[in-house]
Amino acid sequence: MDSDNWVVQNLENALNTWNTKMAEVWSLLTTSPQSFKGGGIWHVIQQINGAVKGIGLALLVLFFLMGVVKTCGSLTDVKRPEHALKLFIRFAIAKGVVTYGLDLMMALFDIAQGAMRTIMNASGIGSATKTTLPNEMVTAIENCGFFESIPLWAVTLIGSLFITVMSFIIILTVYGRFFRLYMYTAIAPIPLSTFAGQPTQSVGVSFLKSYAGVCLEGAIIVLACIIFSKFAASPPVVDKDAAAATMVWKYVGELAFNMLVLVGMVRMSDHVVKEVMGL
Repeated sequence: MDSDNWVVQNLENALNTWNTKMAEVWSLLTTSPQSFKGGGIWHVIQQINGAVKGIGLALLVLFFLMGVVKTCGSLTDVKRPEHALKLFIRFAIAKGVVTYGLDLMMALFDIAQGAMRTIMNASGIGSATKTTLPNEMVTAIENCGFFESIPLWAVTLIGSLFITVMSFIIILTVYGRFFRLYMYTAIAPIPLSTFAGQPTQSVGVSFLKSYAGVCLEGAIIVLACIIFSKFAASPPVVDKDAAAATMVWKYVGELAFNMLVLVGMVRMSDHVVKEVMGL
């Protein structure tokens, strides 16, 4: 409903900002790093990964030699066929992980995206639900006189500011996940090179677990958005007999609480993943 009332317009502008950011969140969650922003960032990340890969291969040899020194009591142990074969297999696997680390990480990302799509399909929600003002509230606000509108202005300013801030917090969190995906991918050859040595392999394992956790954050964010969409599908009940200021205050307060819960869950998605995966 279009309205020329300042209070209604202010609330509608704040809700439009929220709806726009929520639509952007869904778009980001279903976008791959390769296609994000036209793929320009991914091209740079690939170049950085390729340049760092040379450092990773050099460190691979260093960590391998460190592992040999740590695990072998003497040169005689290295000469034993079974031990030499074990060292050779470790070195070959580690080199393969560094060389094809980008493909490995994209495979992990695709698995997480598959889980996300499964959650979306199972819920039947493929896009963000729009949050709008009830017509009863709009009518009540428009029927208010000048003096009755004064408390509405204060409530509207506070509510609109809160909704706008929540909108930017949630989109910044989702963008932050994308940036972490890029940073993990760019420096991947260095931590992956630690697989060459038994004493240092825990670093590579932790790196892959952390990267998988960042990928799975998308599934947690989708779950939070789906729950909120159900909240938004059943908006707060409007008391038609209450004063306009009371009506707006109750509605905005309940709506702000739901948004705060969603933003809190999105912000805590990394902690939820860490608890689930034991990171």
